[in-house]
Order: sequence, then C-alpha cells, then structure tokens
Amino acid sequence: MGDLLLVRHGETEWSRSGQHTSWTDLPLTPHGEEQAKSLVPFFAERSCVLVLTSPLRRAIRTAELAGLTGAVVDPDLHEWDYGAYEGVATVDIHRTRPDWYLWNDGVPPGPDGHPGESPTEVGERADRVLAHAAKALGDGDVVLVAHSHFLRVLTARRLGLPASDGRLFRLDTATVSRLSLEHGRPVVAEWNAKP
Repeated sequence: MGDLLLVRHGETEWSRSGQHTSWTDLPLTPHGEEQAKSLVPFFAERSCVLVLTSPLRRAIRTAELAGLTGAVVDPDLHEWDYGAYEGVATVDIHRTRPDWYLWNDGVPPGPDGHPGESPTEVGERADRVLAHAAKALGDGDVVLVAHSHFLRVLTARRLGLPASDGRLFRLDTATVSRLSLEHGRPVVAEWNAKP
C-alpha cells in the first residue's frame, strides 16, 4: 500500500501577504518557483503511480518544477471557494467581524459563480479526491498538488475527522506531507517536510 503525498504549491504574491486565494489564478513568485524546484530531490527517489493537481496554474507549475511528470488535473483539488473574501486577508476581515473564523463560519457569497463554500462542502470534494486516490494507492504512492486549506480539509477527512478539523494542520508553501497507514489505520507520517 502506498502513501498519500500532499504538496502545497509554492509562494504566490497573495500567499505571502496572507490574502485568501481560491479562483484567482496567480502565478508563483520567483521565490515560489525556487521553492518548487527544491522539491525535486524528494521525488527523484520515489516512484509515484498517480499525480493529481489542482487546475490552477500555481499548483500545475509547482508539480512541473518539482519534477512530477504525467500529472492529471482534478477539478476537485481546487482551493476552498472563499466567496466574498477572495483576495481579502484575515486581519482585514477581523476589522468588521472580529470573531470570524473560517473553520466555523465559512464565507459570505461572492460574485456570480463563486457562492463560497462551507467546511462540509470542501470536505465533500476532499472525499471524492480520496476515493479517486484510493484506487491507485494499492499500487504505490499518490501525489496531490494543491492548496493549503483544501489539503488541510483532505487530511482531516483521511483521518476520519470532520472537515472543520483541518484547522489543526497548518501547511506551509512548497512542503510535502505524507499520510500513511499504521496497523491499517490512516496516520500523519510526516508534515510540512522540506527536502
């Protein structure tokens, strides 16, 4: 049985400034590109049977620069839809909603096509990704290249926790985290690793 390897994309302007970024398709910064390249040694020694990426270019580019070939885009790996909070930093939200917490409160609707998502809705997408990955895990490692909040929710769901428990897993840019099994049960084997 393989491991599930989670890769958060490299730095973007908004990840650096703390702005919520879901559908805004920002490129990696030059530093973000260097971060992604630094992941090459981690994957050079591994044989991955499936690589899935978010449809957003920051994830696709991270996969390319990390040396992950044959990546397949999975729309369910898209970041949490932040609705009206797209491009807004938590510190700015707290000016009008001092007690707001993404993991409990979700987000207000945004422009057409971006109604925002609740933790439960993000969890439903994560469950679909996990079902897709499970079909390949019997043959080896599966890599998911995506976004912080989404991968945190996915981790919670893989461990049998509610989607909102993704709050427990801080995830840095351009890191690799490994979900494995111990005695047949999912565990966090490695978190926020940098080669």
